[in-house]
Amino acid sequence: MSSSKIVTSDKYIPALKYGWLTPLYDPLIRWTLRESTFKRQLLKQARIERGHRVLDLGCGTGTLTLLIKSHHPKADVLGLDADPKVLDVARAKAAKAGLNIRLDQGIAFELPYPDACFDRVISSLLFHHLTRENKERTLREVFRVLRRGGEFHVADWGKAQNKLMRMAFLLVQMLDGFETTADNVRGLLSQFFRAAGFEDVEESARYMTIVGTLSLHRARKP
Repeated sequence: MSSSKIVTSDKYIPALKYGWLTPLYDPLIRWTLRESTFKRQLLKQARIERGHRVLDLGCGTGTLTLLIKSHHPKADVLGLDADPKVLDVARAKAAKAGLNIRLDQGIAFELPYPDACFDRVISSLLFHHLTRENKERTLREVFRVLRRGGEFHVADWGKAQNKLMRMAFLLVQMLDGFETTADNVRGLLSQFFRAAGFEDVEESARYMTIVGTLSLHRARKP
């Protein structure tokens, strides 16, 4: 259950896997994942400051992007996603809210930005859509575009706290794929962050939802 994310260099998975389900994405995430709670906590831990340049990686329909900008109007906020349909939704939401946000179409593991140009990169429900190779490539790209001391903040599926959460997550795996979600289930994201060069890596919070355990992570580029 995620907004559209690139999986290979020439293909992406639409929101909720099938393009015709895209209109259901926002209400489904809002009703099933305690969206307001975990996204506000993700934003709080990012400690965004005036003048920061912030990338919402895999921005989907722009809910988190708009939340960032509304709370930090003096920050320069960008969103990137592969799916033009969800970007159209995000642009319409930004226009309705009267928020000036740049929304780009692009691939997570081939970011169209120069080195060291962001203070924060934030990502929600992206990594469980990527193969292990593309997780690693994406992390190298995030490391590249962050400035020294810049931070990466992630919300995604994590290792289940109990058997009930593990059983619940099977629904997500059936929809989004067992191969790409396996590393999340095993709790390996923090390990991948360290391998990419990040420091101060931490799983900062865990939330039980009706479809599994959602984890928040943070890491810093030295």
